[in-house]
Amino acid sequence: MSSSTPVYYELSWAILSTIGITNVFFGISVAGIVAFPLVALVPVVVSAACAVANGLCYYAFYTDSPVVNRAVASSFADLAWLIQEAGLSFYSYVILTKVLVKTSRIVFLSLFWFLIAVISTLRIVILIIRAKYIIGGSTDNDMLHTINSLHIGYFTSIAVIECLSAVFLLRKFHWARWSALNVNLFSYLMRSTEIRLALLALIGIMRAVTYSFQTTAQSATSLASQLDRFAYTLECMFPVMMM
Repeated sequence: MSSSTPVYYELSWAILSTIGITNVFFGISVAGIVAFPLVALVPVVVSAACAVANGLCYYAFYTDSPVVNRAVASSFADLAWLIQEAGLSFYSYVILTKVLVKTSRIVFLSLFWFLIAVISTLRIVILIIRAKYIIGGSTDNDMLHTINSLHIGYFTSIAVIECLSAVFLLRKFHWARWSALNVNLFSYLMRSTEIRLALLALIGIMRAVTYSFQTTAQSATSLASQLDRFAYTLECMFPVMMM
């Protein structure tokens, strides 16, 4: 490490990576208590991806490593971010695939996987352009602008998929509340689901807005980029609400 390379734990990426690692341990502990259901894997997987992505981001954008190595690290970081950010939606997916039937199930699955395909495609395109940006010396402002524009569509799509899941979940809870003896239980489930999914959709919308003002690659150098870093921190913390 050269003298010009920032110390890892002096940057927010180290803290965000540590949050991911901590959430993995929390998730495994909680899942062990409740016999490790499939839904409990979601916060563990997305938190592990969070830890990997932020560590690789430091290597790709803050070290003096060979440019090809940094481009490869950036590509794997983008894949890990895809798992982290799109993976959060699978919490609702696991629940809904167990409770939806017939037409509503077909409609939900069709829309969900279409949006996942859109999100994945956008992230792969970002991955390719960002790798070219790094190999080209990180000086092409047109490429950076393209990356920012693609992120707007990416985060907006994530917000849309969360809203979609919220609609189907709340409709199901609403129906179950009126047909159940324990109305208070389903009222609680509806409120908690509303809060979780509304917060996640809000994070997606906030990141779509703030990322459009990025002027540097993976650096918080303006108010908008600092707000984006704040929104991403909330996203990293979100798996705790799923446990």
